[in-house]
Amino acid sequence: MSEDRVALISGASRGIGAALAQELAARGWRLSLGMRQPEMPAWADPARVHVFAYDAFDAQAGIRWNDAAIDAFGRIDAVVANAGIMIPKTVIEADDNDMDQLFEVNVKAPQRLAKATWAALSESGRGRVIIIGSLSGKRVKSAKSGLYAVSKFAAVALAHALRHAGFDLGIRATAICPGFVATDMARGISGKADSEMTSPQDLARIVSMLIELPNEASVAEFAINCQLEESY
Repeated sequence: MSEDRVALISGASRGIGAALAQELAARGWRLSLGMRQPEMPAWADPARVHVFAYDAFDAQAGIRWNDAAIDAFGRIDAVVANAGIMIPKTVIEADDNDMDQLFEVNVKAPQRLAKATWAALSESGRGRVIIIGSLSGKRVKSAKSGLYAVSKFAAVALAHALRHAGFDLGIRATAICPGFVATDMARGISGKADSEMTSPQDLARIVSMLIELPNEASVAEFAINCQLEESY
């Protein structure tokens, strides 16, 4: 079994996930990329990159992905739960279906993925779980972002819960909390130019740094913003 470390990245077809995949590949990681419509990236070495049809709405997808990644590489050292959705509604406008969708993708899917890969992460001795949260998991910035914020507050709490559950096993979990990142999601709601938002590549460098830190340098949360706010 190769000693090169292996990372699973959900939502890897574009945006933050795609940028992170390229960054980790350049750093020598082997990768299993979760995508709703799996397609091997043009830059990827098929001997070192595995693609998997991952649907965050599928309750069994994490188990199948874990098994496929172990079959491909024999180990899992890091999981980056990056897939997420945003529904721009207030908590009064939202119905049960809106709430269910947000929690299914932004909270339950990362929990299922962590659970499915837990044995492999424990065996690594320095397993890493990254939850891509949001500054909307730290504050509610507007009424229309309120529903999304409810799910992202839960996602940040999930990262802390995983950190506690896995600490004695060498697993470290971190909630990454960015503001606007130059992705399709942010372009649709921010009105900002890409040059005014955090780049996916910069966020990828941050995630890469965090998962490569030793066990003795545990980071519970990492907040990053493209603009000045009262608290962040």
